[in-house]
Amino acid sequence: MITRLHRVRAAHPAVLVLILFSMASSAAAQQARKEFTFRGRVEQVDVGAKRITVKNEPIDGWMGAMSMAYKVSNEDVLARLKPGDQITAKVYDGDFRTLHDVQVVPPKPAEKK
Repeated sequence: MITRLHRVRAAHPAVLVLILFSMASSAAAQQARKEFTFRGRVEQVDVGAKRITVKNEPIDGWMGAMSMAYKVSNEDVLARLKPGDQITAKVYDGDFRTLHDVQVVPPKPAEKK
């Protein structure tokens, strides 16, 4: 007769396989997310809330131009940003609230006349 303990032990390999399969599927789904290049001008930096408000340029296939508050994937960038900075970042399909790999775009040098 199979004891209750044996039934639980027998179920563990199946549960482990399901957990591993779920993790692999999740990782593959994250890698398959479509990436977009985000460009915009910083309007506000809120270090306390760990957010920046950006007026972005339209992103074909993702969103139109608008001003919106975003989280940043790396909070260290908050110390470097200030209102008026032009930035680029990466955004991913399905995640419209977080900017990844935020970079400040250096101002273009003035043309000599």
